[in-house]
Amino acid sequence: MYDSLRTIVTAFVLPPGGPIVLVALGLLAWRRWPRLGRSLAAAGAAALWLCSLPIVANGLVTALGGGRALDRDAARQAEAIVILGGGVRSEAIEYGGDTLGRLTLERVRYGAHLARETGLPVLVTGGAPEPGMRAEADLMREALEREYRLQVRWSDDRARNTRENAANAARLLAAENRRRIVLVMHGFDVKRAVARFEAAGLQVMPAPTHVPTWEGMELADFLPNVGALYASHFALYEALALVRDAVHCLASDAATCQVAPGLSDQ
Repeated sequence: MYDSLRTIVTAFVLPPGGPIVLVALGLLAWRRWPRLGRSLAAAGAAALWLCSLPIVANGLVTALGGGRALDRDAARQAEAIVILGGGVRSEAIEYGGDTLGRLTLERVRYGAHLARETGLPVLVTGGAPEPGMRAEADLMREALEREYRLQVRWSDDRARNTRENAANAARLLAAENRRRIVLVMHGFDVKRAVARFEAAGLQVMPAPTHVPTWEGMELADFLPNVGALYASHFALYEALALVRDAVHCLASDAATCQVAPGLSDQ
């Protein structure tokens, strides 16, 4: 039920699907209710255009906590690097089976870079997205050890969502009395992911990849492109999850209010 709801929200509310639905509804209503039809179509077209602008995508990511890169000097005071999974490509023909999705691969590369720079041990976390598929953590470990020649110290292949990522990572690290971590993710994940891991008792230094830059902006920052639309999609995905968390907290006892499973938990 929850997975079905998440699929519907992703396809018909978030860009590009959401704006396209608005345009379609506007065209359908145009003849009978011209003013309403024009308004819906214009709103959908404007939303799609805005979400495709790099300046808008960067603003969304910054608002979600991903506007600042990791302080490398401070990172050396951490005790571990935790790389958060971000998806698996199932049955990739060119690889002969499951492989890392784009987001996970970007995180693995950045995590490897930080591990070499700081000398910190690495923990990877992410279970199998669906029965019969390989766990993200297994694929991440394989890539780090075979392709990046970097040893993985801990691996959590059971976590099904961000809350379990945090709880399982905290348990593995507690066995060696480690609490201060560098958490590798994308900029749009920072606010919720940090809250999850801190709630699990860890001290978190966010290490987002694809950090927006606001210096030396160019004309291209104000022109639509598919990369910006992609970033806006995930940023709005996380924003909806934060709204859901806030609603959950308002509806629950303030003394026991915790971060609820968000729309982007996977």
